[in-house]
Amino acid sequence: MKYYPANLNIEHRKCLVVGGGPVAFRKARMLMDCGAEVTVVSKDFCAEFQQFNEMSSISLVQRQYFSSDLDEKFLVIGATDDSELNRRISADAEKKNMLCNIADVPDICNFILPSVIRRGDLVISVSTSGKSPAFAKHLRKELETNFGDEYARFLDLMGAIRKKLLQTEHAPEAHKPIFERLIQSGLLSMIKNNQKEAINGLLADVVGEGYDFDELMKEEKPRVRSQESE
Repeated sequence: MKYYPANLNIEHRKCLVVGGGPVAFRKARMLMDCGAEVTVVSKDFCAEFQQFNEMSSISLVQRQYFSSDLDEKFLVIGATDDSELNRRISADAEKKNMLCNIADVPDICNFILPSVIRRGDLVISVSTSGKSPAFAKHLRKELETNFGDEYARFLDLMGAIRKKLLQTEHAPEAHKPIFERLIQSGLLSMIKNNQKEAINGLLADVVGEGYDFDELMKEEKPRVRSQESE
């Protein structure tokens, strides 16, 4: 199987998770983290779901699954321990040409979830096309040691600089050499070591006056997390 890699924008999209155990909880939380409107259908819910429900707008529907639960949904994830039910969910989704993932059963999915590392807006995904989720997890853990919080702050800073440049008379085509020079001048290392004076010096030299690290980062709050899937 050759999978087509893609990053989906599911913000404000209606998504369905069928299942109420720990696996379903992880799937629902991943969707919520990406801004989806999540409905979870299950006869029973684990304790994590109850706590999660109190802190978010997730909708828990405590009953059996019906095919009509797919109506107006963008995607569905099946995460139950009932193989017959999982296959029914997959078949129902196929009839509607919906995106469907069934946890740990790649043969009845039309998309699979890679093992993911997130450092703010940096997303690194690892997939073995379903052949070895354990190896994907192993690779994710290795990558986690190489990509720290500084990558989130680096991207936040680059985004803030780009936004400010676009508000000036800078021509967009002139931005590329600016960012390439910032990258090649060791900005990432400076951020990792919290060398604010050096960062501001570099910004002044490359971009010009009026670009202060603390001011640019003031409203930026990097998020650091990883997600295990496949």
